[in-house]
Amino acid sequence: MNTTPISVQEASALLAQHLPQLPEEIRPLGQLGGRLTSRDITTPIHLPPFDQSSMDGYAVRHADLAKAPLTIQGEQAAGDLPDKQLQPGSAMRIFTGAALPAGADTVLMQEKVTVKDGKLWPQEPIPEAGDFVRKKGAECVDGTIILAKGNRMTPAATGLIAAAGLTTVPVFALPRVTILLTGNELQSPGIPLQGSQVYESNSYTLTQALQQAGIHEIVTEAVKDDPEALTGAIARALRHADLLLLTGGVSVGDHDHVVPAAIAAGVIPIFHKVRQRPGKPLFAGRSGNTMVFGLPGNPGSVLTCYYHYVLPAIYGMMGLPLARQLVETTISKNYNKPEQLTCLIKGYFNGRMVIPLDAQESFRLRSFAVANALILLEEGKTHYLEGDPVNIQLLPIG
Repeated sequence: MNTTPISVQEASALLAQHLPQLPEEIRPLGQLGGRLTSRDITTPIHLPPFDQSSMDGYAVRHADLAKAPLTIQGEQAAGDLPDKQLQPGSAMRIFTGAALPAGADTVLMQEKVTVKDGKLWPQEPIPEAGDFVRKKGAECVDGTIILAKGNRMTPAATGLIAAAGLTTVPVFALPRVTILLTGNELQSPGIPLQGSQVYESNSYTLTQALQQAGIHEIVTEAVKDDPEALTGAIARALRHADLLLLTGGVSVGDHDHVVPAAIAAGVIPIFHKVRQRPGKPLFAGRSGNTMVFGLPGNPGSVLTCYYHYVLPAIYGMMGLPLARQLVETTISKNYNKPEQLTCLIKGYFNGRMVIPLDAQESFRLRSFAVANALILLEEGKTHYLEGDPVNIQLLPIG
């Protein structure tokens, strides 16, 4: 473990090297819940599987339209066998989604024809050949990758899988998460505060952030600032959690027991302390297939470290790149920062530039409540001027 703080870039690189891999699961269509595909998914059939009409109307040979009137030759409805043959000089009544009869190449909209005594006359203007026909394989041909590895199973993605006739999807397992809250001063919301107690908020922010990522198997436990109790709680959590998040107690004060307790419980450190603000005391480690993060206790630090390190690590555990949604933009006003630290400050990106928000201190959540981005201000630079280029990390929405 490092003895001096490392850079933000070094911390991310170390994480990428040490992440455990979550297993693959095969889940049915009705139980995908926003999971990420663990492999490329190919379609076993053409979509559409046959030439089909996109309108209610009449299937014709385009070359026959100059010979009108055409004789109406029966009908083809959706679901009928695609085995009918259109005779020359004829038109066949057809409905949306129905298979085009053999010989037909165009569909006339029912509103654009005149029908009388079993005969059909097309109205001007005459359509182009192939109008209102969905060609076989227009969406994709059999063997085509329809969803790449890492694609989120949105409602549309699930519908695409169903349309291809597939009933199951290989997806990454979601991590089982335990959140351990340290701090004798913490009190649950709704209970009157006594002495120097403060209301605990980190479990609520982390739980909702994890749920936003599709993770719902979350256990939360409060632990007193006692080395033995904390070591025992960590050891128990390591037996069933894929991801262990601890809040508070990661610095070097007399009551900061998280790092030595984690090591005593069998966690192998990856790093401790990063040259950043907020969240300088951040700790990361691993025990077997469990990833462990010790997050600073201040609410702003917790969320910043979650978005910049924990959430990308979750994706990395699912075999995806340890990536963040980064955008290059410009800063809307002058901003000063310490030279020796990377600063991850809350901002609002309006699509043209990013606005640094007020209330940046790590104990505050007011600015985070309206932020949609973290502004990444580089180590080694102290002054940013209005209009200077900056990178921002977009925060998840919804």
